[in-house]
Amino acid sequence: MSGIFGIVHFDDRPVQPHDMVAMAATLKRRGPDGSGMWHDGPAGLGHTMLATTPESLHEQPPILNRRKNLVITADARLDNRDELIDSLGLRHQPAGEIGDNALILGAYEKWGEACSTKLLGDFAFAIWDGRSRCLFCARDPFGVRPFYYHHSVGGFFAFASEPRAILMLPQTPYRINEGRIADFLISQLEGIDKTSTFFEELYRLPPAHTLTVTPRGIRRRRYWTLAPGPEIRLSSDEEYAEAFLEILTEAVRCRLRGAGPVGSMLSGGMDSGSIVAVARALLADVGQGPLPTFSAVASGDEHCVETRTIHAAQTMAGLDPHVVDSGRLDDLLPELENLSWSLDEPFDTHITLVRAMDLAARRHGVKVLLDGIDGDTVLSEGTHLTRLLRRGRWLTVWRESVGQNRFWGGDYPPWRQMSYRARQAFVPEPVRRWRQALRARNHQAEVQRIIRESMIDPAFAQRIRLGDRLQALDAHSPPGLTPSLAQERARAVDHPYLTVGLERYNRAASALALEPRHPFLDRRLVAFSIALPGEQKLAQGWQKMILRRAMAGQLPEAVRWRWGKEHLGWVFTAALMKSMQANVEWIIHEHGDTLSSYLDMNRMPCATAGDPEQESRLFDVAHLAVWLDRHAARPRPED
Repeated sequence: MSGIFGIVHFDDRPVQPHDMVAMAATLKRRGPDGSGMWHDGPAGLGHTMLATTPESLHEQPPILNRRKNLVITADARLDNRDELIDSLGLRHQPAGEIGDNALILGAYEKWGEACSTKLLGDFAFAIWDGRSRCLFCARDPFGVRPFYYHHSVGGFFAFASEPRAILMLPQTPYRINEGRIADFLISQLEGIDKTSTFFEELYRLPPAHTLTVTPRGIRRRRYWTLAPGPEIRLSSDEEYAEAFLEILTEAVRCRLRGAGPVGSMLSGGMDSGSIVAVARALLADVGQGPLPTFSAVASGDEHCVETRTIHAAQTMAGLDPHVVDSGRLDDLLPELENLSWSLDEPFDTHITLVRAMDLAARRHGVKVLLDGIDGDTVLSEGTHLTRLLRRGRWLTVWRESVGQNRFWGGDYPPWRQMSYRARQAFVPEPVRRWRQALRARNHQAEVQRIIRESMIDPAFAQRIRLGDRLQALDAHSPPGLTPSLAQERARAVDHPYLTVGLERYNRAASALALEPRHPFLDRRLVAFSIALPGEQKLAQGWQKMILRRAMAGQLPEAVRWRWGKEHLGWVFTAALMKSMQANVEWIIHEHGDTLSSYLDMNRMPCATAGDPEQESRLFDVAHLAVWLDRHAARPRPED
């Protein structure tokens, strides 16, 4: 996960080398393996390298084409390298010495702005085209690689992998976007959009979009949409499982390409477990391994299902398992505390478990970490049961409801599920519209309820129009059923919640010069998964049934047929909070005046109440205070 950055002055002022040096220094943590800069008159591009593929060892970005009128800096890992090498006529060169930057630049030289549609993999890049004096930028379809930018009307444009590199420049406004502070305090608003940041006039390029910058301004265009095709119909469950496994295997194979050891997170669930099962088999096939795995377990809790299932998963051959124990976080201190206090966004407060595993992986020399966080979104069954009811399959839905209740440990009574699904399926559209209008009339009351249940200051909530922000979030999930289950799944994958989740994992990893990779977000696997029939996602109450069948003989049965879910995120955050409690209380006390601009301080939780929810809110408030204090003044290059 390298760092990229650049500056363009469309008023023809020359780029100042010291600005480029300052940006590079800020991004060095992302790319400690080397840096490079190119600038010529009004344009400059830079790169800080994290060498994570064999080909990256032969590249020194930014790189120029032969005519030296095109320059690229890219944070990229391409999966269709062979196809691109053939299309670009590069077979006369050793493939292992052709970097992904060079392939993207060649694709742009051949196909122009359509080049982004030819790329398969994860990428964020910028190309300065000296022929037309324009900058062309693009971000991968799911937003695995980040891209931030600022554009001034006067003709100044800057971009980088992290906001801090752009904010370092004296030409960039440095004003906190208070709307995002509200989004943090009302946590569901994290996914309000794919463009805003915590700073005014600083934006994220949305996934699957390109950005063309010229002296006339900027043009943003969506180059790819997850368009569901017809439902996949095969002759048997076994055929579905075989087809799925073939695509998953290729997705994992592509992400095992590394310049050093590639590791994987390993939870007690199906997603990361399946990735590990496939990866260790692929490594064994070529005489490599073992695969380093990193798991988070609850200390001394013999009743923790997650911990027990992780131990079962670790019995697979070909693994080098490592465990991070919630009761032994002292082994990761003080670095884990420092990472927590120096977070890039307040939203990152509660990813202690992820940080702990990232830190453990980096200490064991791993630069690349596979992960399955996106499996739930890609393989969700959605409204499958509701659609079965519409087709008159009442008995099937009842049996599935009984099975789901068993899967979740009795928390979802079948009669309640049937009632909910029936309302979804059969409420007439006029009644649905009437209820929607009624909710709209009661919107203000709902906003007031949310304010009461949070710590946000009512005056601040009114100032930033909290009600409008909540409606903007709701617009991403319009009521009613989509025409098909595939369209529903495509909409879920396209929701900003997936984008912000990936960005959160990226920020945690980049602070440790680590690259996360997500096999379940392989574009081929996503397209296949959303087109599956509902019964391949849910059968006899078992979620992700196609994955369970595909893993027969590869995953231990205790993992493959584990009931329910259990997440240890709060366990890890609570363990870290114990070592930070004194700091939390002191920070809130010292920053009361700053916090009162956003919070109702009269409703501040009590630190000694012993209530996990209140302790969590105090943790949030302290981290917000530290973040606000850090951005009270423009940072210097050495910060």
